[in-house]
Amino acid sequence: MKTIFQIFLFILLTILTQIGGVVFILSEILCFQSQKKNIIERLGIFLFLYSLVTFFVVPTVAPIFGREKVQHTENIRPSTYLTILFNRNYVNPRLNELLQNADSQISNENIKISYLDACFPFFNGFPLLPHLSHNDGKKIDLSLIYENEAGEIVPKIKSISGYGVFESPKKKEFDQTKSYKEKGYFQYDYTKFLTLGKINQELSFSNKGNKILLQSILKQNNIGKIFLEPHLVKRTGLKNSKIRFQGCKAVRHDDHIHVQLK
Repeated sequence: MKTIFQIFLFILLTILTQIGGVVFILSEILCFQSQKKNIIERLGIFLFLYSLVTFFVVPTVAPIFGREKVQHTENIRPSTYLTILFNRNYVNPRLNELLQNADSQISNENIKISYLDACFPFFNGFPLLPHLSHNDGKKIDLSLIYENEAGEIVPKIKSISGYGVFESPKKKEFDQTKSYKEKGYFQYDYTKFLTLGKINQELSFSNKGNKILLQSILKQNNIGKIFLEPHLVKRTGLKNSKIRFQGCKAVRHDDHIHVQLK
């Protein structure tokens, strides 16, 4: 049972963080050699090694694989630091360039670029679950822009994970989610189970704020595609061939904006 549990932890940590499984093995070897049997001590060794590798080793090695950390500025920040802790904040340098250029265009608009999952630091093709395509450094998810009850744009999110709290269609808008679930695409809204808890539920989707953000991204020469649910695109009033529907086999995109390079 112990071996089965260790295999389970290795797989889980690898799925969540890419490097966690390898660090777990290293920590278990160290614990065995030093005869550490206390669970607190073993956990402490793992956390120390994981932190060391995550914050010092990985950023140094990632450029060999054509990746680098998302560059932070006053206006570019992670929506949740879980993204950094889980090594999901690595991108192709060209994507950093896109974000920096977009940021420079909206710096006077009181709009922050808050990012969610990007990609892992190593190996093209390595899946960043539960995403289908975040495996080459060319994709990143951005949080929607919200406003408070006074109509002021605020840099907040509506769930702890940044995912799973949807800006659902209004009465007169086409309910694509309902349509696809009736057709058997059961996975279409499964991210509602990944919120880790709902927060700031008084906030609402900002038509103006999201339009400004999307326009700044669309002006970049290296933008490939943007995925956003059609009813939210309609609310912004934007018409651009690069804003597309992600397909019925993916999950719904009315809780975040998917951005990818050409």
